[in-house]
Amino acid sequence: MMDKNAKIYVAGHRGLVGSAMVRRLVHVGYHNIVTRTSGELDLTKQPDVSAFFEEQRPEYVFDAAAKVGGIHANNSFRAEFIYSNLMIQCSLIHNAYVYGVKKLLFLGSSCVYPRDCPQPMKEEHLLTGPLEPTNEPYAVAKIAGIKMCQAYNSQYGTNFITLMPTNLYGPNDNFDLENSHVLPAMIRKFHEAKLNSQPVRLWGSGTPRREFLHVDDLADASVFLMNSYDGSDILNVGTGIDSTILELSEIVRKVVRFEGEVIWDRSMPDGMKRKLLDISRISGLGWKPRISPEEGIRMTYEWYINNR
Repeated sequence: MMDKNAKIYVAGHRGLVGSAMVRRLVHVGYHNIVTRTSGELDLTKQPDVSAFFEEQRPEYVFDAAAKVGGIHANNSFRAEFIYSNLMIQCSLIHNAYVYGVKKLLFLGSSCVYPRDCPQPMKEEHLLTGPLEPTNEPYAVAKIAGIKMCQAYNSQYGTNFITLMPTNLYGPNDNFDLENSHVLPAMIRKFHEAKLNSQPVRLWGSGTPRREFLHVDDLADASVFLMNSYDGSDILNVGTGIDSTILELSEIVRKVVRFEGEVIWDRSMPDGMKRKLLDISRISGLGWKPRISPEEGIRMTYEWYINNR
């Protein structure tokens, strides 16, 4: 169990995941939380990260720092995605070991699983087949982070745990149409189309199936596992329920109250046909999600309206 007075470093605290982790930690009574903006600490520079760990000596680390994006961004900036994520991970994981961090939580991604993975995807499916080409550099970096945590646990006796979250959304998401994920992009498209009385144009066929987890549920799971799970086995975190992109668009349409036309651009890529996580392992530990898709999308839309 993490003591309520323990010094906790949340890397990437301004992002979608990191901000949710800070909110959750504060909500359940942790108050000694250390953060740094990217301007204050460049996590790709290991000497700077080492100096930070030496000065601050955090007892626990939540690694929510990563370069992330949707299909277009992953496919367009392949070098940036593999370089930035590898460097961030190496800096944080290695220095957590060097400076005696009691426990570290590393966040992977459901994209680490093979493109043609059996559904729902189990933790043991990792490295059993080729990856989805459009986000392969990001996935390879995340797999390296998983294996690095496991290797340090094995050789040095560290306590580094790894979570594989499904598709995430919520407050502080990226709503940029060029490099955001499908759900925030959809929310923005429906909102702007409503304001301008125009049709909504969405990528692909609408048939791929996706699972979505509100980021506050992930933060809840992260704090739960930091207090209750010690082990090198990876853990999927999701809802265990998926829907088609078309079905998702109908929820967004309802929440935004958009009454116009929706046009599907089938010339654009769909990505993987289905991505659903098997969550039996984390469910067996006693955790389950609490936020429904409609409630979560409504909360996210309200945040977008108030912060855009």
